[in-house]
Amino acid sequence: MVSLRCILWVKAEMQKLDIPYYDVRLGEVELCNHVSLETFNKLEANLNKAGLEIIEDKKKVLVEKIKLAIIDLIHHTEELPKENYSFFLSKKLDQSYVQLANIFSELEHITIEHFIIAHKIEKVKELLSYDELTLSEISEKLHYSSAAHLSGQFKKVTGITPSHYKGFHAGKRKPIDGLFLS
Repeated sequence: MVSLRCILWVKAEMQKLDIPYYDVRLGEVELCNHVSLETFNKLEANLNKAGLEIIEDKKKVLVEKIKLAIIDLIHHTEELPKENYSFFLSKKLDQSYVQLANIFSELEHITIEHFIIAHKIEKVKELLSYDELTLSEISEKLHYSSAAHLSGQFKKVTGITPSHYKGFHAGKRKPIDGLFLS
């Protein structure tokens, strides 16, 4: 589950099937008690129809937690922490980074670093589309060593420069602050 919409969907499906739960968070459901196999299978089928899946394998659960921590940090946190991502993940998931990195690479066939870079570039695209920050401000916000480093990484991942991207996408996204409801 990667969004509020997913959480709401899971809650609705659980309520339809009268499955009592304590909490539903991104990637996790805390049940009040065990559910019958028949009810579990119905829930799984309903979630699969919505493109969601139940993950029971401990390694897969850990990989999902790593992904959610990175996505939440990059896309939903106003200020990224100054600490290394390895330290952040290790502390958040209470496991050694080497272990986290090995399991992640084994299951995802990419490194955590590449996953982080991909999401940082998506965040850069978003910020460029809003056309409110300079490339230097974006590089500072996302803790790049320089705008040149960000630009080089952006081009390596997307195949185009940030300026080129901005030329095509600037102003197409509107910040929420600028919307007024009547």
